[in-house]
Amino acid sequence: MNIYDISTQAGVSIATVSRVLNGSDKVSSATRQKVLNIIEKNGYTPNAFARSLCLNTMSTVGILCSDASDVYQSQVIYFLERELRKHSYTSMLCCTGHNLQEKKEYLKLLLSRNVDALIFIGSHFIEASGKGNSYILDAARKIPVFLLNGKLDGENIYSILCDDESASRDITDLLFDRGCTAPIYLYRILTYSCRRKIRGFCHSVREHGIDDTKKLAYSCPGSVEKTCRILEVVRESGVFFDAVVAADDELAAGAVKYAIRNGFQIPADFQVAGYNNSVLSACSSPEITTLDNRVEFMSITAVSHIIQVLQGKNVPSKMIYSGQIVEKETTRKKDLNL
Repeated sequence: MNIYDISTQAGVSIATVSRVLNGSDKVSSATRQKVLNIIEKNGYTPNAFARSLCLNTMSTVGILCSDASDVYQSQVIYFLERELRKHSYTSMLCCTGHNLQEKKEYLKLLLSRNVDALIFIGSHFIEASGKGNSYILDAARKIPVFLLNGKLDGENIYSILCDDESASRDITDLLFDRGCTAPIYLYRILTYSCRRKIRGFCHSVREHGIDDTKKLAYSCPGSVEKTCRILEVVRESGVFFDAVVAADDELAAGAVKYAIRNGFQIPADFQVAGYNNSVLSACSSPEITTLDNRVEFMSITAVSHIIQVLQGKNVPSKMIYSGQIVEKETTRKKDLNL
């Protein structure tokens, strides 16, 4: 059964059937009902791609992430898809990894599927060199591009991001306020977001009289166990530290494991702060003080902006919002007697 069969059985033109399928009001109620009865009788389902040719839209948004198994990214994907469904949009997800050529290939694939807009999850899609970002700029000449927690200036590009620099500074300030004297910072790779987090951390340690030209930030690209090993190596090199500020909650969980393994009391001897307010911060024992970068709010805002842009409305090209510290068990309680 196709649109031609329906038009024959209903005794109307193909154009009339198309108007009924697309909800046009240029069809009489009697004719509309006749066509709908035949559609229901035959269990006809319109072909989405064929309809897109008529409507010039697939009602589909392409989503690119580097790793859907990552706790932070999987949360964003869930909230994005939920919000898109509320607006009758579907999504097409591509997990690109970190290789630039792979990112380009997946983007090319999504464009070939006639998606209405693109969402990039995370700042790792923003390359350090301007030339490396040309594939995103080229895509934005065709359809709207939305960067979540990343920033790239360009026509038809919209950035929605947490103020990571201020958030990282605030949570480091909290550790100093609770008695730490020598924090270090753990991160995975130097993305746009990570650089801002490290700047915030360095701003705080500077303000507390620590020489931030010394090595205070360490890369830990692996698992919880590998994070433990990195911290062991740092300690064995003679670096004293009594607190860890981590770029995400998994790294913070590694710091907790390191402290317990080496006999430190948390938070009396050793304090830890994470980032993302993920389930990992709650599953850890003790539970990890973390920065809530409001993933759900970011996702809801992104979809709202997408719908507005597709409707021809104006939205800001950049939106920056604040994170919130969630104090748990890996930082000392505020001394109310001070």
